[in-house]
Amino acid sequence: MTSKSYDIPKNVVVEAWKQVKANKGSAGIDDESIKDFEKNLKDNLYKIWNRMSSGSYFPPPVKSVEIPKKAGGTRRLGVPTVSDRVAQAVVKIHLEPRLDVIFHPDSYGYRPYLSALDAIGQARERCWRYDYVVEFDIKGLFDNIDHELLMKAVEKHVEEKWIKLYIRRWLKASFKDEAGNIIERSSGTPQGGVISPLLANLFMHYVFDMWMKRENPNCPFERYADDGVIHCRSESEAVEFLKNLDIRLKECKLELNLDKTRIVYCKDRDRRGKYPHTEFDFLGYTFKGRYIKDRAGKRWTNFIPAVSKKSGKSFRNKIKDLKIHRMTGSEIKDIAKLLNPIIRGWLNYFSVYCKSGVTYSMKCINNRLRIWAERKYKLLKNHTTRAWKWLQSETESNSTLFVHWKMGWKP
Repeated sequence: MTSKSYDIPKNVVVEAWKQVKANKGSAGIDDESIKDFEKNLKDNLYKIWNRMSSGSYFPPPVKSVEIPKKAGGTRRLGVPTVSDRVAQAVVKIHLEPRLDVIFHPDSYGYRPYLSALDAIGQARERCWRYDYVVEFDIKGLFDNIDHELLMKAVEKHVEEKWIKLYIRRWLKASFKDEAGNIIERSSGTPQGGVISPLLANLFMHYVFDMWMKRENPNCPFERYADDGVIHCRSESEAVEFLKNLDIRLKECKLELNLDKTRIVYCKDRDRRGKYPHTEFDFLGYTFKGRYIKDRAGKRWTNFIPAVSKKSGKSFRNKIKDLKIHRMTGSEIKDIAKLLNPIIRGWLNYFSVYCKSGVTYSMKCINNRLRIWAERKYKLLKNHTTRAWKWLQSETESNSTLFVHWKMGWKP
């Protein structure tokens, strides 16, 4: 009987595979897809378990993919191989339960029972109680995490030698770009790796969250990975905080993204002061003073979140790129089958706060359906009014055909 250096249960490797398969994702540098990996599943999982248990597992280079940012430029995404994602998931399964319980309640990113919507809701309530917000963003967090500082945090919470061994190896794993060039890494944890979000949260737990608790207990915050907002009672408090935050991040070898960092005044009916910045974006929502109606029908301004212009435009462009107006060979039920998953996911996120904010985007979808109908049916061609009436008749016979129709946004 051969003894292994490390005791890693085989069932954990199986569970890790199930998580990787559920999350889908593309192939790494070996071009092996999840489907390809599954063809020889038993042997592939055994190899991962055997190598990890003996201490001989070494991660291959990470595939480097440049993806466009919404604000312009590109971001480097690291895509590990399917095998390496399974190995990372094994460590994550062991590590996440013990780390998540020590994380700050206002750290919302990449956590099992917290979401971006939770962060939005908490920020909304605090904006009503605090007059100023410091909106901040860290420049290239995943690329610039200091390895030694991160490993100090890992050592504090991890006793297992094999977990520490493999985390170090993943941190040092090189990138391989599309041209086949190997890029060595001295900092960061690849954005796209299974273990990376957990490691980034652990790093920020000590760099930011615990620093806030210790040094700024009167300034509550919401943080989602490298994106966050801090609430302050006065402008002077916000200015002083921002100065100290800049110092703190530099001490930890990080840097503020000044283009996305500023002080905002939460202007509404009761807060009428003048200030250069009276709105901010956070997790796809724009927070600003908006006219609302109370139960008595009286209109007044409240500082609340609604879908941002950028998020709305991005969604509409996505729908536009599908070119449904060209699908004249399809029936309307086929169009619904294509659009509904996209619409449902978007509305589930952006209709939670200030539902009226998504109305324009839903009208644009209906207009695209009208254009499709005009092109499909000869009797409706170049007859916009007639096409709208036809579409309205469809809602009468099947009001739940499209997700947004069911929720009230009918043509």
